[in-house]
Amino acid sequence: MDPATIIAALGSGLLIGSILGLIGGGGSILAVPLLIYVIGVVDPHTAIGTGAVSVAANALLGLWAHGRAHNVKWRCAFTFAAAGVLGATLGSYLGQAMDGQKLLTLFGFVMIAVGILAARKPTHMDAPDVRLSLTSAPVLLPRLLASGTGVGLASGFFGIGGGFLIVPGLVWATSMPMSIAIGTSLVGVAAFGAATTTSYALSGLVNWPVAGLMIAGGLLGSTLGTWASQSLSQHKRALALVFAAIVVLVGAWIVWTGLGKI
Repeated sequence: MDPATIIAALGSGLLIGSILGLIGGGGSILAVPLLIYVIGVVDPHTAIGTGAVSVAANALLGLWAHGRAHNVKWRCAFTFAAAGVLGATLGSYLGQAMDGQKLLTLFGFVMIAVGILAARKPTHMDAPDVRLSLTSAPVLLPRLLASGTGVGLASGFFGIGGGFLIVPGLVWATSMPMSIAIGTSLVGVAAFGAATTTSYALSGLVNWPVAGLMIAGGLLGSTLGTWASQSLSQHKRALALVFAAIVVLVGAWIVWTGLGKI
């Protein structure tokens, strides 16, 4: 691996980790474009498989912090994730079966949708404390299983963490507060990323050295992003809007270039 590729991989991981630490999510949507257009991974399928490794690792880092802050509803999280892993596994095989260029173009459309969702002002739920128990299971369980399966399918198909899908899915299923949904979502992000990684790794579609460098960069980026988040706490909304604009523009460029190659 040449020095330019090493620097690009570390820098990409640093950027993803910084975004995750700074605004609490969304950085993983940039993993595939960074792998293809910055690091130089030619095959879109390999980019998706490699990106999934970084997504899962970054989610575990965030989960540790949120778990210590008691921002994770573990029963809801594991139920959602268990259903989602099945969907992610199926989605990853469907993604591998699709032509790489067509898959990348569809990914561009997903980026545009994610950017629009990221630009929306978050709604804060005032629901009471949510617990998955024998009493609440008849209501919560079907919703968690249905939402988890659908989100996992999309996550596996496109090789993304799915945080922007998991958070609304959890809020819809349980009406849990947004701050809790963000922490709880990381269980699903890690699980879906691991399922996607396993599927692509079995097909030999993971560049492990690049993935390792991105994780290393993500460790530093997450630390820097968390530190910056405290200093820029009054500007998080503006930062989220800037990030959303970048995601939409990159997605539009991928779609524009991809449609000309299909």
